[in-house]
Amino acid sequence: MIISINNTIQATQIFLVLFVLGLALTLRKKTAAGIFSVALTQELKGFAILAVVFSHIGYYLASDHRFLFPLSVAAGVGVNLFLFLSGYGLVASALSKPLSVMQFYQRRLLKLYGPLWLTVLLFLGLDFLVIGKTYDLGYISQALLGFFPRADVSLDLNSPLWYITLIIFYYLLFPWVFSRKYPWLSAIVLYLAGYFLVRWNPALLGQVMRLYRVHILAFPLGVFIGSVAFKYKGSLLEARVKQIWQKGEQLKFLKQAGYWLLTVFLLWLFGYTAYYSHVGDVRWLEEATSLLTGGAIVVLFMIKKFESRLLYWFGLYAYEIYLLHWPIMSRFDLFYRFTPSWLATIFYLAFFLGIGWITQWLADRISAMIFRSSSVA
Repeated sequence: MIISINNTIQATQIFLVLFVLGLALTLRKKTAAGIFSVALTQELKGFAILAVVFSHIGYYLASDHRFLFPLSVAAGVGVNLFLFLSGYGLVASALSKPLSVMQFYQRRLLKLYGPLWLTVLLFLGLDFLVIGKTYDLGYISQALLGFFPRADVSLDLNSPLWYITLIIFYYLLFPWVFSRKYPWLSAIVLYLAGYFLVRWNPALLGQVMRLYRVHILAFPLGVFIGSVAFKYKGSLLEARVKQIWQKGEQLKFLKQAGYWLLTVFLLWLFGYTAYYSHVGDVRWLEEATSLLTGGAIVVLFMIKKFESRLLYWFGLYAYEIYLLHWPIMSRFDLFYRFTPSWLATIFYLAFFLGIGWITQWLADRISAMIFRSSSVA
């Protein structure tokens, strides 16, 4: 389904004003400590999911691609952020709380599969009941396994789920290649695994390989950064950096000037590389540009002095929103057909927060039941 936008520029401007106002009203002084605090990673996930949703609306749903521009230009950056944060989170968890291979699969993979199964079953049912569309048993089995070898917006149950196959690939490998002694080595092995998958280019994945090619570095990079961060946490190097930073308090003016210069530079770098993203150019240039854009956002979020509760809320339910958003908007439109496009977009954001919370709650309850039954057995 393609939506027709009336007064595209005006609708985008109205939405931008209201969206920025929502961000501003939910700002508060940063309270969480640490370079990669839980609050920071949730904000980054919130940024990532909004980048993906805005891009899917602006470039795949709206007839006029000016709608939601420039918010719609960073879908690839959002996917790379998800992969990077997943890699970072896995290595941080593995270093702080070791798990066996089976424990890893039970806890980490179930976190992926619980919401996935719920959404796959939901859309299979809705497609049959609402539009009379059915899928063969082989396709349904692949979907429940998390295997999506195609990303066709008109044929597939949920075309953005090509990403799920890639992340499951990394999750399946991680506990086998992870080394607590040399975690950075695990990052290299994971990258080589992705590289060889792309070079192999199996025919079964031919339709999504172009997407894999520009995202194979983000997850291993997250593992590598996590390895370095935890290696030097509490070390003499970290203490020395803090000491130098504290001495900078004596030169507050220079410190503030440096902070704002860095902030302006990062904003410029993000805007420039997001706009000139080299999408469609040679693979390494597109991937490097996307990672540079994502890196600018990560550093900007790390140095900012405030927190956005709105981004944090979207980050809490980012995975569920990713699973749910596209079929709801493209096949079962609830708002665009009845309300102005700027208002419909706001309604969708609120709706996705609510249904994301419900999906996560249900998946958590199912996971708890499975754990209880397995522990009894």
